[in-house]
Amino acid sequence: MSPAQVLAFGVEQRFGPVEALQGVDLALQGGLITLLGPNGSGKTTLLRCLATITAPDAGSILIDGLDPRHESDRIEVRRRLGYQPQDPGMTRSARAFDLLDYLAVLKQHDDERTRRHLVFDALERVGLAGRAHDRVGDLSGGMRQRLALAQAILGSPTLLLLDEPAAGLDPDERFRLREIVAERRHRSTVVVSTHLTDEAAVGDTVLVLLEGRLRFVGSPETLAGTGAGRAWIQAAEPIGARASWRLADGRYRCLGTPPVGAELVAPTLEDGYLLLTPSVVLS
Repeated sequence: MSPAQVLAFGVEQRFGPVEALQGVDLALQGGLITLLGPNGSGKTTLLRCLATITAPDAGSILIDGLDPRHESDRIEVRRRLGYQPQDPGMTRSARAFDLLDYLAVLKQHDDERTRRHLVFDALERVGLAGRAHDRVGDLSGGMRQRLALAQAILGSPTLLLLDEPAAGLDPDERFRLREIVAERRHRSTVVVSTHLTDEAAVGDTVLVLLEGRLRFVGSPETLAGTGAGRAWIQAAEPIGARASWRLADGRYRCLGTPPVGAELVAPTLEDGYLLLTPSVVLS
């Protein structure tokens, strides 16, 4: 199957007085899409809506033309879906293999031999084949995070949603995660949420979500380019900069409207992102 097509029209979600999502529109198919925003920006809520866990209060979502508001369509979407939530809530007494095997049954992989192959393949890809018969509670935090990734990629889903998958991973585990995601980006629509700009930089497309609204959709290079002519370095402590922080050599890197004669520098993705967010002053 080809990568899933994801369309969202005017998606809104409210929790009491908080507007978690405000009129989100999306059109995605294929590649690695990184969903970038600070904590509380609505990233998890959006992924839960795309994963058919939460029904939006307003607007609509179509995945391969299927409408999750209809039970039959929702079931079919979930067959095509891999989802790693921030807190997978895995039963700690279950063995890693048994947990994935149970999830494979729920995804209607009925042939036992084929299902065992799928489970061991997923465990192998995340480096846990040797821990298949260990209990979840005996695994380290990073291993449990990798097990959550294994259940998400089980059965080669055409839509893969990963909510802060790098949280709690050491550098080697993060590199393995990037390898897995890079391999999937050519045959799935992969959406990865993060609040880290270095993680967002590896995507084909970056979505910046701030206070429930999409503020940017485009390539990492385009996001970085929005800071062209707006990033500079100076020795004196800045006054009136949009954002600034002190470098190791004692100078300040600044964002905003540069003063006359400023030493302009090439903008980064982080610069473009910070210029979209509320003003900050970092030291």
